[in-house]
Amino acid sequence: MTKTFGDVVAVDQATGEVEDGEFFALLGPSGCGKTTLLRVIAGFELPDSGAVYFGDREITNVPPNKRETGMVFQNYALWPHMTVRENIEFGLNMRGLPEEKKRKRVADVMDLLRLQGLENRSPLQLSGGQQQRVAVARALAIEPKILLMDEPLSNLDAKLRIETRTELKKIQRELNITVIYVTHDQEEAMSIADKLGVMERGRVLQIGPPREIYLYPRSLFVADFIGQATSVAGELVSAGEFAEALTPHGKIRGKFPPGMDGRLGEKVTAIVRPESLLIKPVEQANQIKATVTAVSYLGRVTRVFGQASGSNVIADLGADVNASVGQELVLYFRPSDTLMLTSE
Repeated sequence: MTKTFGDVVAVDQATGEVEDGEFFALLGPSGCGKTTLLRVIAGFELPDSGAVYFGDREITNVPPNKRETGMVFQNYALWPHMTVRENIEFGLNMRGLPEEKKRKRVADVMDLLRLQGLENRSPLQLSGGQQQRVAVARALAIEPKILLMDEPLSNLDAKLRIETRTELKKIQRELNITVIYVTHDQEEAMSIADKLGVMERGRVLQIGPPREIYLYPRSLFVADFIGQATSVAGELVSAGEFAEALTPHGKIRGKFPPGMDGRLGEKVTAIVRPESLLIKPVEQANQIKATVTAVSYLGRVTRVFGQASGSNVIADLGADVNASVGQELVLYFRPSDTLMLTSE
């Protein structure tokens, strides 16, 4: 699928598949095209090329109200002149649902979203979390086959975001509904999605389960965007099960992602996640010497930031580690925990 706005390519030949009953997150920085892709799936935008299918049925030119999707917008889009009940009923009224079925359906979703007692309030009398739940209830009331969500938690504070995303995942599992969820928050996507699609400049760079994308990113952008990492540039000098690169820190050994490799003499980057850096020597380990530039105590770990011959270093060390700014640390990491990537 491709979608342009004038000279701007918002979605660039995106291809992907979402399984039935899956919680799928579109993840990427602002302006990468994820909301445009969601709006094409919803029917609010028409693609310049490509097609959208729900199962075997092509719905590219089907109007939004005929697609059996529910949409939750970033700003919730609740009617301020309607009560909570009237907002939830809105889609049912548009579909002409009989009064008895409508009452039961509204009661069911209000119970599911814990909105009892708020029926007659205006959205302006609700907290951000309550408004978010009303928006989800309104979308679920029409019993959609697919629930589309465009950064629905961005207006909530950090603690409420964590609580609400846990509720969303629980509801999705209870209803076994397909969800396509847009976010720029890596932690949010990793914590609730069954599968991620990482986007950049309109392209879908990689699709897979969170664990797979974190451990085996297939590009430097994905490796940098998903989580944090220490990156060490070098030149590939040997291949095999463990490739070897010559770097300013000496030779570093690591593995390419499954199905990928590099050419001898090619520029490569070794990627190491913070939890894989150790301060105690291990057998046959890579090592770098870093100067500590900042220390953050996070309870479970001490996060150390450092510089090592031009490389930014991020290490999650034990909570009992007492590092200080300016200190020089030798850090070790196993070849099996080191990922090699080419610039391509």
